[in-house]
Amino acid sequence: IVRAGEVMETAVHSVVKDISIGKILIQTCQATGEPALHYLRLPYGIANMHVLLMDATLATGAAAMMAIRILLDHEVPEQQISFVCLIASKPGVQAIAYAFPKVRIIMGELDADIDEKFHILPGLGNFGDRFFGTGS
Repeated sequence: IVRAGEVMETAVHSVVKDISIGKILIQTCQATGEPALHYLRLPYGIANMHVLLMDATLATGAAAMMAIRILLDHEVPEQQISFVCLIASKPGVQAIAYAFPKVRIIMGELDADIDEKFHILPGLGNFGDRFFGTGS
């Protein structure tokens, strides 16, 4: 998922030199927590590939679930999707596991909850803003 997910892209590309990379830009509205699709570019033949769906964090799971639905709409079988993140919240993991039980979830850290701004607790705030030096 574009922006925060891109932080893992270089590392994956260094290990898998011939990897095909697509982009899905989904931004979550800070007021409502609802995701919105802003950009989509998927590799030709994605339905026949194993997909690593990467985002730095998994908070509510809303953006990840939208991205998974997009992949399913492009005929990627659910069992061929692995969601990869650095930090996840328990509610986000539960939401994805319930909605898409065949999707693998790979995370570096599992935190307990999310706050009213949909940030992971204890977490680290907005990962994209921290990594790219944007926001307040």
